[in-house]
Amino acid sequence: MATFLRSHPRTAKTVAVSGLCTALTLGAVAPALAAGSPPRPPAAPSLSALSWEVMDAGTGEVLAAKAPHRRLPPASTLKTLFALTVLPRLRQDLVHRASYADLSDIAEGSSMVGVDEGTRYTVADLWRGVFLSSGNDAVNTLARLNGGLPRTLTQMQDTARRIGARDTRVRSADGFDTPGQYSSAHDLALIAREGFKNPDFRRYMGTKWAQFPAAGGPHAFGIQNTNRLLVGSHGVEPYRGMIGVKNGYTSQAGNTLVSAATRKGRTVLVTVMNPQDGDSNQVYEETRELLDWGFVAAPLRARAAVAGPQHPSTHHRAAAAAPTAAVPAEEAHQPSGLGRHLGAAAALLALAGVPLLLRRRLRKGR
Repeated sequence: MATFLRSHPRTAKTVAVSGLCTALTLGAVAPALAAGSPPRPPAAPSLSALSWEVMDAGTGEVLAAKAPHRRLPPASTLKTLFALTVLPRLRQDLVHRASYADLSDIAEGSSMVGVDEGTRYTVADLWRGVFLSSGNDAVNTLARLNGGLPRTLTQMQDTARRIGARDTRVRSADGFDTPGQYSSAHDLALIAREGFKNPDFRRYMGTKWAQFPAAGGPHAFGIQNTNRLLVGSHGVEPYRGMIGVKNGYTSQAGNTLVSAATRKGRTVLVTVMNPQDGDSNQVYEETRELLDWGFVAAPLRARAAVAGPQHPSTHHRAAAAAPTAAVPAEEAHQPSGLGRHLGAAAALLALAGVPLLLRRRLRKGR
């Protein structure tokens, strides 16, 4: 072979250089193409809740979901729809003396903040009773101030329809188990996101502690928000960046929770309905997992959107149980194994073809 190459130096040089260039080109292009692909978010957690959804609150994009339109009892998370509907209709500084009628017709077993007949409360006091203590007595009082329960229920249903919450049927203002009443993880996320537009809604949903009533007096006492991710209680660590929104529980609904957290200017909104595993803290821990995942997935999704459409929008796949496994974020910045090996394979193929090409050239020369 050495004599053969020496006999045709120009041919050998031309073919060898051509093969080397081809190998180098393929070796450089393949990793570059792989590196240019937008990174994909990791797979969403596998959880026990019957239904859940993760939404980028800024864009409204559904990042991941499991049965998000499944109609389930919402428990006290429905109070977010009550607040979205009634908050703009009542002045916050309006003072009301609680009456017997305000406290009648409250379902047995309801959660109560402790509205006391004859005591004066501002509307703001009553809203703190709704958001912090999930007080059905505060809801009933506000509904009467709004013109009565039937009118309030009609307005709530109209609000749900207006914002596109089509999985929601309202039969009570406070979310207590009522035949024919239901909502969904997706609708509760829509309701909360709409509520964020109201500064009063945002303030109340993020309040951790308050005096009830705030003016004090012999009947005043302290209340604490029952959202354990917000305040940290009952063995649940507070979640960094948590801003609200509302938790709930009934025997039919199980534990339900709508939560939102903000980090680095991005707000992730999570709804979890009726976990099937664990104790009363399970809804908080499953929410924590989804929030953690959301803060990883949302910026990667945004980068992919800037790079151009690669796959069908997740928003249109929201009915799916959960996204399929994706490349972990830390691997997305590395050239793929395929890209690395294509260059080497191309180089070997090019060099292996040198003897055959030279042989054909010699035959032609003869």
